[in-house]
Amino acid sequence: MAGEIPQAQPPPAVPDPAPVRHPYLLLWRWRRNPLRRPSDRLGAWISLGLVLAVLVAAPAAMFGVGDSAYRHYRSTAEHEARTRDHRPAVLTHDAPRHPEPGSDEAKKARYPVPVGYTGPDGTSRTGTTEVEPGLPADSTVLVWVDAEGRITEPPLTVEQIRSRTMGWAILAFLGVVLTGLAAHTATGLVLHRRNLAQWDAAWAKTAPRWSRLP
Repeated sequence: MAGEIPQAQPPPAVPDPAPVRHPYLLLWRWRRNPLRRPSDRLGAWISLGLVLAVLVAAPAAMFGVGDSAYRHYRSTAEHEARTRDHRPAVLTHDAPRHPEPGSDEAKKARYPVPVGYTGPDGTSRTGTTEVEPGLPADSTVLVWVDAEGRITEPPLTVEQIRSRTMGWAILAFLGVVLTGLAAHTATGLVLHRRNLAQWDAAWAKTAPRWSRLP
């Protein structure tokens, strides 16, 4: 209707301004700030020192432990190659048959079967070794025998030496990193308790002023 006053409408919604991130937020502990406590600066320096120590110690530990592990396993492999012998052995029983002959699983499956063989001293011996499924008795297989005439594992291969060396190197690296994190956490707890103790002491001095009657 002409002449009517339109109803008041709410003002348009104004989106909240996006928070402004200070470019030096990570360095706030070193910036001048009236709220900064001495423990804050001490914690910052300790954190920086731990980071630098981990960056230096972790690679050094990884390479040092890896080198020691490689030398150890290479020496072990050389010793095993000198003291172990590949000898023929004869199955004394039929090997079990796989439920799915010809399958990929059957090609990878191995069953323990008793065998007879001749030891390094020339005496006849018996033992157990893993063979392919379905081998009949009197079949000949090759087994690894140690200096005492016992059936054993083959000498370490290059791939096994490499994988074990990498495993120890990674463990050493992670050990240094976890140690640094534990030290950082412990330091933070100590400083936090120190701050709480200082706060309690300061409040014990200030509280009587607030509770004092006029």
